[in-house]
Amino acid sequence: MQLPAPSPVFGGKIGTTAQQSTPYWPPRLVPRKGAPNVLLIMTDDSGYGVPSTFGGVIPTPALDRIAKNGLRYTNFNSTALCSPTRAALITGRNHHSVGFGVISEQATGYPGYNSIITEDKATIGRILKDNGYRTSWFGKNHNTPSFTSSSIGPFDQWPTGMGFEYFYGFMGGDTSQWQPANLARNTTYIYPFIGNPNFNLITAMADEAIGYMNQVNTLTPDQPFFVYYVPGGTHAPHHLPLGALRPEQGLDPGR
Repeated sequence: MQLPAPSPVFGGKIGTTAQQSTPYWPPRLVPRKGAPNVLLIMTDDSGYGVPSTFGGVIPTPALDRIAKNGLRYTNFNSTALCSPTRAALITGRNHHSVGFGVISEQATGYPGYNSIITEDKATIGRILKDNGYRTSWFGKNHNTPSFTSSSIGPFDQWPTGMGFEYFYGFMGGDTSQWQPANLARNTTYIYPFIGNPNFNLITAMADEAIGYMNQVNTLTPDQPFFVYYVPGGTHAPHHLPLGALRPEQGLDPGR
């Protein structure tokens, strides 16, 4: 398979007049009939011993319900660092072969360590997008070089430049769940917490993802989607929504 697919040969006819001509529209690239929607979830700094989904001690009923309707990967090999593990997951390659032998903030100008995923190392987003999927990324992005993560780019190494059509998440290794100063929508930094003291990124991120999936299902119900969902709430700093606090902790849980 060639990615991207080669441009099709014009299949119409160009005559001397419109009446003598036949228009031709290139065929639309679509996945096979019955292609499934894909939701890929990766939690930050947590292992199999955490969620009940994998026998852990913390009840995660929503995640359990999702897993029962999909796949549970039980032989995932971590590289013991954020960026490298994520680079390996979204490319299916050894992390050194895609420039992430170390986290992006510690990148050096040497092969395997420069934090650059080159175009010949296609991500799962690129592969599925070029096969007719709607693709998106919600949550942590630790795979954009630090030197290209400013508001003026360049954006070829941002999620939208790596095959993910829609991005709502934060740049770098971590962020505040209440005031995420490095939160972006596609390639624009946004600050939805300003004037909104009840803002919580985990909740907002879930709302964004649900809204996106509903939009795809409404506008193109015959087109499957791929959602890469990577919350950062279990990574420091640990910020629970105020409503999750118990009264015995000295705070009003209704605030």
